[in-house]
Amino acid sequence: QSCLSRQQLLAAIRQMQQLLKGQETRFSEGLRAVRSRLSTIHASLAKAAPEPPAASCPALQAPADGRKFGTKYLVDHEVHFACDPGFQLLGSSTRMCQANGSWTGQEPRCAEISECSSSPCQNGGTCLERLNHFKCLCPPQWTGTTCQYLAQTAPPTWSVTDDPAFSRQPRCAQIAQTHQCSCDPGFHMTGTASNGICQDLNECEVYQQEGGPRLCAHACVNIPGSFRCSCPAGYVLLGDGKSCEDIDECSLSQDNCTSGSTCINTGGGFQCVTPQCPPATGNISYVKTSPFQCERNPCPMESRSCHQAPKTISFHYLPLPSRLQTPAPLFRMATAAAPGRPGPDSLRFSIASGNNRGHFVVQRSGRHTGELLLVQSLRGPRTVHVDVDMAEYLDRAFQAKHLSKITLFVSPYEF
Repeated sequence: QSCLSRQQLLAAIRQMQQLLKGQETRFSEGLRAVRSRLSTIHASLAKAAPEPPAASCPALQAPADGRKFGTKYLVDHEVHFACDPGFQLLGSSTRMCQANGSWTGQEPRCAEISECSSSPCQNGGTCLERLNHFKCLCPPQWTGTTCQYLAQTAPPTWSVTDDPAFSRQPRCAQIAQTHQCSCDPGFHMTGTASNGICQDLNECEVYQQEGGPRLCAHACVNIPGSFRCSCPAGYVLLGDGKSCEDIDECSLSQDNCTSGSTCINTGGGFQCVTPQCPPATGNISYVKTSPFQCERNPCPMESRSCHQAPKTISFHYLPLPSRLQTPAPLFRMATAAAPGRPGPDSLRFSIASGNNRGHFVVQRSGRHTGELLLVQSLRGPRTVHVDVDMAEYLDRAFQAKHLSKITLFVSPYEF
């Protein structure tokens, strides 16, 4: 009896195995049918409404009272904006086209700014707002557009009449029953014909009033019968008698820079600079590899913040004349691949700091170069700092960042 029950048990198990095998086959066939149906629906939907990735972004317009730099609207391309003089940029000065077909940042607009807000009048002068410019009312001892010159260094407004050199007797002759008088060049007749005197002609004043050619690059000084030009301290008068050339105190060793600092020649003077690497923070530290460059020490593998910090920091010093005509290229950044290593296939440039008044834009000037442009004129004397980032990418993956710290020494003069 036990043998029979064992055979019955084996038969029941085989029956159950056959039943499960049949169920498994039907379940697999059902899954295949569902998968096939889903593939058919997906293919028909993809064919009916293809969605290729956007290759470009909508065209951007320059803001009112502003300008736009950049004409390509492809993915990863940047467009820069700047405002006309007298206006301040609100919104994003740089926008980049993203892979989804939209631009980063906010739409820029240009708002009118007060020229007097930067307190341009020096030495106690009072600033008056004008249309797109300002005027300084200067104390008695000061003169110039921003009250920057002592009055006694300015050209005299008229001849020194009590100086006998500025007036002389005319030369008279009796010609054919008539009495004719004349003056030397640079003098003109004043008074009556019988009681005339030759008075010095103030060329400085006459040319200034008539809007004629500018006699002097800097100051015009009236002298009896003529005029002479003078230059401010730190400049020398050129052979043409009117132009001023800056004296390079650094190359002539006329500076007083101490050892460890470097002399930078500027318009009318010089500056002693001592670039310093930023102090160490966390895993990020720098070492000075030249007087004007710092390099980051190797990062721990796991430190993301260290790898994101600038790999190199370089220092640059540029002398500029006042009111330089814009747009003017100031500085160029470039990258080069190390031997045996692939170079970056993409670069991104941005202004890291120092552009709160919208004087600068940075744009790509070549495949591996970018340049900083001055788009709003700077009035001197002043010192301006602007930091420019250059980020390297390979296959859209961030590789390294380089920081250029640029200092502009703007001269008080336009030469």
